[in-house]
Amino acid sequence: MFQKFLWAVMLGIAVVLPLRAELTYQGEFDPDMTLSEYFAKAYPNPQKSIIYVFYNDINMSCENCPETIELIEQVYQQNYQNQYELFVIDYGDDDEYNFIQTFDLDKPLEVVLVRVDDGAVFGYKKLENLNYQISDPLSFSDNLVYQINSFLPS
Repeated sequence: MFQKFLWAVMLGIAVVLPLRAELTYQGEFDPDMTLSEYFAKAYPNPQKSIIYVFYNDINMSCENCPETIELIEQVYQQNYQNQYELFVIDYGDDDEYNFIQTFDLDKPLEVVLVRVDDGAVFGYKKLENLNYQISDPLSFSDNLVYQINSFLPS
C-alpha cells in the first residue's frame, strides 16, 4: 500500500514540475521589451526600409486579401527586391511583437511602409483598403509603386 502511495506521489511530482516551468524565449525577444527595443536588439542596424503587409482574416471575411497580397508581392519582386525588406505578417497572432498597437492596425489588410535611413527609423506610413483596389491590377501596381516611391528613400 505504501509503495502505491509513493509511486502516486512521484508520478504527481513528475507531472506537476513541468507545468510550473517558466517560459523561455528564444532569439532576441523578451516579453518586457517594446517593439522598437526588440528590433534594435534583433536587427541592430537595419539598413533597408521595410514594407510590412499585415493581414488578419480569422473569419475569412477579407475581400480579395489573398489576391491583393499576391499583387503586392509581385510589385515587390519586380521593383524593390534588392532595395527594401518585405514581411507578410498575420497580425492576428500578434502576442509577441505588438504590431497592433504600434501601427494602430484594425483592418483586415494594411500595408505599413517603415522608412529606415543609415540604420535609423524615420517614421512610417499606412496604406489601407488596398484590397478594394485590385479590380485593375495595372492601376493598383502603379498606385502602390507611387506610394512606396513617395515615402521610402531610394
